Amino acid sequence: MYTRFCAALAKLCLQLGVAGLVLLVVAVLYQVVGRYVFNDTPTWAESGAVLLVLYVTMLGMAVGVRDAGHIGLESLLVLVPDALRLKMELLIQALVLAFGLVMAYNCGVLAHSVWDYKIPTLGISEAFKYLPPALAGVLVALFSLEHTIALLRHEDVEPAWH
Repeated sequence: MYTRFCAALAKLCLQLGVAGLVLLVVAVLYQVVGRYVFNDTPTWAESGAVLLVLYVTMLGMAVGVRDAGHIGLESLLVLVPDALRLKMELLIQALVLAFGLVMAYNCGVLAHSVWDYKIPTLGISEAFKYLPPALAGVLVALFSLEHTIALLRHEDVEPAWH
């Protein structure tokens, strides 16, 4: 049941990431047309595009952790005995989970500390810059826990994009 939840969450992240990429292309295109065709650059387009890049990147990073699409040093793991490999993989997942929790907490603290400040060109809180990594940290922790459970059950985690 937890795996189904994580798979659905990862698919949602992928769909939101694709929607964010489409919005990003539209924002940049609007900015270019405004600048070079109408000689009137929209003020919100650049900061909006940067914010969209943060959301798309953080969602993609979290799904990459779940789908094991991140860079890893697999060559060392295949050389060690099975019993040691399992312990090393569990240690790796524990470290990834801890990283996700630390990232979520600290980015949440940063978001809270700048909540009252506004992004001038967008009129929204500066906290929206720190919410994507905070959310990604929570997702990384959830997905790492899923991998830990799968390792203990000697199962594989199916990628979200299948």
